[in-house]
Amino acid sequence: MSEESLVKQGVAKGTSMGGAVLLVTVGLLEFFQGISAIAKDDVIVVGIEYTYKFDVTAWGWFHLVLGVIVAGVGIALFTGATWARVGAMVLCAVSIFVNFLWLPYYPLWAITIIALNAVVIWAVATWNPETV
Repeated sequence: MSEESLVKQGVAKGTSMGGAVLLVTVGLLEFFQGISAIAKDDVIVVGIEYTYKFDVTAWGWFHLVLGVIVAGVGIALFTGATWARVGAMVLCAVSIFVNFLWLPYYPLWAITIIALNAVVIWAVATWNPETV
């Protein structure tokens, strides 16, 4: 392997470990966001009517379940297991989709989570644990 490739793998590994931390953090934040939406709908400000509008309580359940799963896969990603890497990419894609639909409710939060998920997908897809 070339030196440039080893450097890229090192960056990808570091970003993957950072991605694992981000997945756990995002999972916990989505979990608490879900609890907040389920417990009291008035906590979240709802805007105008949208085509793909759900009840805020339904969004709360989406975020709660997704948060638990994302945090669990984030913890497993620390091991570098192949299933955890694939699961992280799939869950990040699902999270991107869910947060795209969440855009009308909290646009800055949704855009931030979408961007973080894209970074995690890149890092996990390019990291080869056997090389470094």
